[in-house]
Amino acid sequence: MTPVLLISGSPSATSRTGRLLDHVAELLNGAVSLLHLRDLPAEPLLLGRDHPDIVAAERSVAEADVIVLATPIYKAAYTGLVKAFLDGLPQKAFAGKTVVPIATGGTQAHLLAVDYALRPVLSVLGARHVTRGLFVLDTQITPLAEELRPRLRELADEVNAVPLRAVA
Repeated sequence: MTPVLLISGSPSATSRTGRLLDHVAELLNGAVSLLHLRDLPAEPLLLGRDHPDIVAAERSVAEADVIVLATPIYKAAYTGLVKAFLDGLPQKAFAGKTVVPIATGGTQAHLLAVDYALRPVLSVLGARHVTRGLFVLDTQITPLAEELRPRLRELADEVNAVPLRAVA
């Protein structure tokens, strides 16, 4: 069991969103695992078919106490990878979990995507608590902007304060 699951919804292997999740992971206490949705097989993901990698990803969600979901924002919404993955999860897959939405984007115009695109679907999936989330401009990630460091620390402190189930 991994109490904290970081999910990257970026289709790029060299994404700034992935780099941001790496910074978050460094600040978290305890067991943390990372799921890159881009590594899941496309056809079973899109068609909702059983596949060992999809089943393993869903099991990771089920076993996590906290989920940090990070996605770049394209055309004012989260990526198609995130959409396909969330659509394939059971209706209340996030029940009893704390979910932290993180979005990255090229301009401040995408700022509200966390609240208007991502937060509603996380709530529908039954999240016990969806944190206020975080929007980060691409230019703040590489290199990591000084003004972003306290915001990441605050996010990590909030995650680290979530009571986790005992790991057997």
